[in-house]
Amino acid sequence: MTLSICVAQLNFIVGDLAGNAQKIIAAARQAYEQDARLLLTPELSICGYAAEDLFLRPAFIQACDDAVKMVAQELAGLKDMTVVVGHPSGGDDRTRSVSVPRRFNAASVLREGAVVARYAKRELPNYQVFDERRYFTPGDKVCVFEAGEAGQRLRVGLLICEDAWFEEPARQAQAAGAQLLAVINASPFHLGKGYERENTMRQRVRATGLPLVYAHLVGGQDEVVFEGHSFVLDSTGAVRGRAPSFKENLFLALMECAGTAINIKASIEPVRSPEQDLWDALVLGVRDYVGKNGFPGAILGLSGGIDSALVLAIAVDALGAHKVRAVMMPSPYTADISWHDARDMAQRLGVRYDEISIQPEFDAFKSSLAQEFAGCPEDTTEENIQARIRGTLLMALSNKFGSIVLTTGNKSEMATGYCTLYGDMAGGFAVIKDLAKTLVFKMARWRNANDPYGTGANPIPERIITRPPSAELRPNQTDQDSLPPYEVLDAIVDRYMENDQSIEGLIAAGFARADVEKVTRLIKINEYKRRQAPVGIRVTHRSFGKDWRYPITNRFRA
Repeated sequence: MTLSICVAQLNFIVGDLAGNAQKIIAAARQAYEQDARLLLTPELSICGYAAEDLFLRPAFIQACDDAVKMVAQELAGLKDMTVVVGHPSGGDDRTRSVSVPRRFNAASVLREGAVVARYAKRELPNYQVFDERRYFTPGDKVCVFEAGEAGQRLRVGLLICEDAWFEEPARQAQAAGAQLLAVINASPFHLGKGYERENTMRQRVRATGLPLVYAHLVGGQDEVVFEGHSFVLDSTGAVRGRAPSFKENLFLALMECAGTAINIKASIEPVRSPEQDLWDALVLGVRDYVGKNGFPGAILGLSGGIDSALVLAIAVDALGAHKVRAVMMPSPYTADISWHDARDMAQRLGVRYDEISIQPEFDAFKSSLAQEFAGCPEDTTEENIQARIRGTLLMALSNKFGSIVLTTGNKSEMATGYCTLYGDMAGGFAVIKDLAKTLVFKMARWRNANDPYGTGANPIPERIITRPPSAELRPNQTDQDSLPPYEVLDAIVDRYMENDQSIEGLIAAGFARADVEKVTRLIKINEYKRRQAPVGIRVTHRSFGKDWRYPITNRFRA
């Protein structure tokens, strides 16, 4: 007995129910032509993940139900073809004084025009970016269905994402007669997550003795990215198949049953470096945010510094040089080498490059405020005016030509407030919002040594990487004038913000009290800025986005 399984590792669009349904139909037909008799689609594939408060709208749930029925009808003629489709199901119980949700994160098993089984996700994650208990009720049933040609079908135990991170759902599927576990998923990327999933699924396999197919979503959705990286494990937990990462793919795995044993044949993508994963996540995040939201291209301020240089390289890899525009906006404090390096980089990547001096606007602002500021020395006020002039110019160009403004601030700056509201924070998408400054430098060096998208080697002039970083908003300014060294700053942010270590714990770990108190104070007092920042790509296990929900008014200081 043999069963060829196809994982539809596809990039869906939230809310595009008709488009998503057509993708599933096309994948099923193509898989059928390649002799597959089971197609697995990712979690909530019919509506895209995550649809957030769309799940609260009865009309949305009804439209999802209709789309699932349409898929079933369209595939009715594929004899012995089984298709698993992820979708929301159910509604609200309005018989009580307070409406109680009875919606499920579900999957329907379709065969020859009918729904032959349905499963509701049992373990609903409510941590990090997940908020599933807001929308769904946990299921309590086991789903084991048959797949394959009549008379030689394999019994498949169905799980949805978080279910497979717990022992009980897999054990119950085994007890119900499953010969194989199929796990459909939409699990957001962060560094190292792909191989963490393989290790966790290996535990499920070793506990049950059943091989496992892991079908995963690919694509960018607002701040999160899904990397694909679907895989197959045999009954010992060994990887017998692995799909490409960050790409759509119809991934085939052949199951050959010999008695109680199942031999697996599939292609295996090699293990990837963290840097390659990170770069591809950033590129996919930009490409899908710009493309799915219908922007014709992107525009950014190119300063001659490391952050804007990295964002430009990512944008060109994501969109192509013809869709990216860079604008240099020099002030009286812009160093000559910044001009030269910005021009050099724009030429290397072949993007449109313009220079617009902010000197006239800066002089006009100072003249208008001269009477109000009489007797006051220049300080961050004048620095912020320069940043806000630049933000206004970029947004004007965006309004006129339609391209989205990509902001260039990094996680270290977002943590400490080393950024200007309505200035360098002005824009539509924050590409490196979740990259600490030390990681920005690391990725710049990696990109210069690699050309993964064929857009040009060594795009970032070496001097941009080696010179001390500066906002260039006053004479001879460097970032370290007012911040600890980035190696120290980023380590404190990692421990305090990402991993909840206490102030006293940081000091006990060897960090200087003055540095700890300064950085943690800056993190707390700048929450109001982060609430007004554009959405950005999440690449760590805790970003300044849905992972971070702290009150702006807050006097807790531990």
